[in-house]
Amino acid sequence: MGIHQLSRQEARRIAVRAQLLDQPRPATLLDVVRHLTLLQLEPTAAVAPSADVVVWSRLGSAYQQSELATALERGTLIELRGRARPREDLALYRAEMASWQHRTDLRPWEEDVREWVDANDDCRREILHRIEREGPLTLSELPDTCNVPWRSSGWNNNRNVDRLLDLMVLRGEVAITGREGQKRLFDLAERVYPEESVPEEQARLLRAERLLTALGIARPGEDDVGEAATIEGVRGKWRVDPEQLDRPFQGRVALLSPLDQLIFDRKRMAELFDFDYTLEMYKPAAKRRWGYWAMPILHGDRLIGKVDATADRAAGLLRVDAIHEDEPFARSTMAAVRRELGDLAKWIFRTPGRICWPSGPAG
Repeated sequence: MGIHQLSRQEARRIAVRAQLLDQPRPATLLDVVRHLTLLQLEPTAAVAPSADVVVWSRLGSAYQQSELATALERGTLIELRGRARPREDLALYRAEMASWQHRTDLRPWEEDVREWVDANDDCRREILHRIEREGPLTLSELPDTCNVPWRSSGWNNNRNVDRLLDLMVLRGEVAITGREGQKRLFDLAERVYPEESVPEEQARLLRAERLLTALGIARPGEDDVGEAATIEGVRGKWRVDPEQLDRPFQGRVALLSPLDQLIFDRKRMAELFDFDYTLEMYKPAAKRRWGYWAMPILHGDRLIGKVDATADRAAGLLRVDAIHEDEPFARSTMAAVRRELGDLAKWIFRTPGRICWPSGPAG
């Protein structure tokens, strides 16, 4: 098999189609997560939580935010490392989790973490005993009997049980099984995860294959999955999902979460889309160009601008402070962007939705 030589437009269309952002739309939440492999669970909700916005961008206002919470409560999706994943995919992580305690290829900081867990083995065992006896518990319901406090250069200092639980998740000992409000519930992993476990090397390869299917095209990783490709005008090597080659493309307008997988790798975003974008929520207001949580605008296979919007839930109003056009929009493009904002308002408020446009309020 030779090296596929792709234009930038072909590469962009592969990426957009692989991310389920073309036509036709997928049908259900599970369709989306099983294909994308994950949803990043980020609590910031200027418009809505990022994971929900990612799903809305694919499904539209037929999707209800309660569906994600329900899927996590029922175990159809499972939270792992801050991401919701399909339950069946946990089989691809269990062997790696089980080997964590005995690995010989850990980096120095990982060795330090393992030593810290070992130093607090009594606390770890007490946590497991309490959860086994009492069922799922929140962080505040678990004892802090750590002999050695957790130390860092930041805000995690002395958050002993919090850090210990996160590491016990990585070791496959406990699992997040739901939430009480914003508090995570922890249970024994054996009561949450599927029994199946794929051998570690095979699992790593399958994860790489599934990730490339979700991305469509990406830089080579540890495992050379997919097929070799080059992109006109872009330096270096790429790997492409062969199932995405030579397929028709029907684009649409979509508003994206700043954490959407299509643009999460900012270097890849710049190489494929030549799009200037930074998430500005951590910048002082006076230094923002596009807004606190500006949503990139996808038009077909191009990223063409950003929408600065916030949801005023008390007023039942979507406030659109600005629509930033990287280049002047055609009238039909602006109309399509405004329709998407109307659908966004309908989805957030479960009504036709009131929108306050930059020029003033409108229905």
